[in-house]
Amino acid sequence: MKTNRGPQKIGSLLKNEARQKPPAYEWQDLALKIIAELAIPKFKRSAVFKVCKNYPKSFIEKCLNDTKELCHRGECWKYFFKLVDKKSNK
Repeated sequence: MKTNRGPQKIGSLLKNEARQKPPAYEWQDLALKIIAELAIPKFKRSAVFKVCKNYPKSFIEKCLNDTKELCHRGECWKYFFKLVDKKSNK
């Protein structure tokens, strides 16, 4: 149950409000989704953004789906990068 604190300053209300900016591009949103789903370590996150920027969304989604289907344990993010590299060279 919320308690009524009475009138408050507008500045304190706006300061407490956590706002998260949405991604500027669609590929950024896709990269964030991949990072979350595959538990990409911090040192490889920039590579995910680069891959998502340089390749079409359909290609990246296919690699992500193949990774989730074929790699069930271990470091799935390594398998994702192997698929991207292998399929991009064809």
